[in-house]
Amino acid sequence: MNQTVTRALDLLSALQDGAQTLDECAERLGVHKSTILRLLQTLEAQRFVTHDAQHRYRLGSRLFELAGAALAQRDVRDVARPHLERLNEETGQTVHLAAYESGDVVYIDKLEARTGIRMYSRVGLRAPLHSTAVAKVLLADLPAAARREIAEGIDYVPFTDRTIRNATDFLAELERVRADGFARDSAEHETFINCIAAPIRDGSGAVVAAASVSVPTLSLPAHEVLALLPQLMTATRGASADLGWAPRSVNDREERL
Repeated sequence: MNQTVTRALDLLSALQDGAQTLDECAERLGVHKSTILRLLQTLEAQRFVTHDAQHRYRLGSRLFELAGAALAQRDVRDVARPHLERLNEETGQTVHLAAYESGDVVYIDKLEARTGIRMYSRVGLRAPLHSTAVAKVLLADLPAAARREIAEGIDYVPFTDRTIRNATDFLAELERVRADGFARDSAEHETFINCIAAPIRDGSGAVVAAASVSVPTLSLPAHEVLALLPQLMTATRGASADLGWAPRSVNDREERL
């Protein structure tokens, strides 16, 4: 690779740790100050870096534009697919990807179980808001007022005797999902299916999709489905990272919504 390009990229990488002086940049890269100054001047002319009154250099606004464009060009289905394929291979169970679109939760991808019972769900089908784990994950990330408005507008069809029947209980369930960082469908939509779901985030931290593992009770009991949570979370965190999400700390919305 061209040495000048390499040094410019190394310089941008160094500045991601915070503002630095010319001397600090030169020492960090092990390059003479005159060389670093020329690079900084070129990068600043293109708005890749900027400097303040104390002549401390930091990343510039052009990088935000490029980062935003890069993230916008990444379709969540394409990004999540390899992670979901790995999850499907590891668990052998049905894996869904769903998104919230215009008031509906819609399945946007599906990988069938490798053995056992096939589910009726399909790409494009709407998921009931009050009885599916993916819907709970997606709605739990909405602002409180939006959650309440949606909860109060749901027709609480009782699919099974475990289905949530009213807005008060549903809002309480969404609070549990926010606290836990994942959702469960414990035979709430179908009597013979248990499901767990977790969020996929974009670079802003917003939940843009939910991935789930759905398992017939004939294949695994509910507690063994819950034991698949670490593999599910590995997949959703991997997809989130590929979309640009990076928690500020291990306690910062990594384990909860």
